Amino acid sequence: MDDLPTLVWLANLAALELHVPQWTVGPRGAIHSPDLMVFDLDPGAPATIVEACEVARLLRDLLADDGLDSYPKTSGKKGLHLYVPVKESDRTSEYAKRAAQRLESDHGGLVVSKMDKRLRKGKILVDWSQNNPAKTTVAPYSLRASESPGVSTPVTWDEVENCRKPADLAFTPDEVLARIDEHGDLLEPLLREGPPLP
Repeated sequence: MDDLPTLVWLANLAALELHVPQWTVGPRGAIHSPDLMVFDLDPGAPATIVEACEVARLLRDLLADDGLDSYPKTSGKKGLHLYVPVKESDRTSEYAKRAAQRLESDHGGLVVSKMDKRLRKGKILVDWSQNNPAKTTVAPYSLRASESPGVSTPVTWDEVENCRKPADLAFTPDEVLARIDEHGDLLEPLLREGPPLP
């Protein structure tokens, strides 16, 4: 979505939430291999985005050890996403699964890598399965359909590190527009090719 007519078309469809895959489409609709990895950090109550921020910092460091940069954004609901630009690869799902399992192995009291809801109470699910070409993740800046409309908002690492309560990373549509004026597009680095997966 990069022009006003497309935005109007989506509004006409009442498309409030926009979900996107982690791959790009080339000329004539050709699907490329993923050039973006995503980790969905999903809190199991009573854990919140505060604990998700703790896991995000651990995951950021694990990725950095492999030469990968990561960029956080809120889900617009209760969780956090980390985006990782990579050179096109068919191994993003495999790498993401291994990274989630490594975190669970090192921080089992806080992290779970399996989808089983019984395992998630008070922990953060590092959902690596979003890296399946058949799945999508809510787009940055997308509104969320919830009782109080939130926005999936790119955030700084300083904001992640200083999150003390869920309200610290909850943003309204007007606040997000003001943030863009203040910070620019925090996810602009995702438009450049990332490094190859190790």
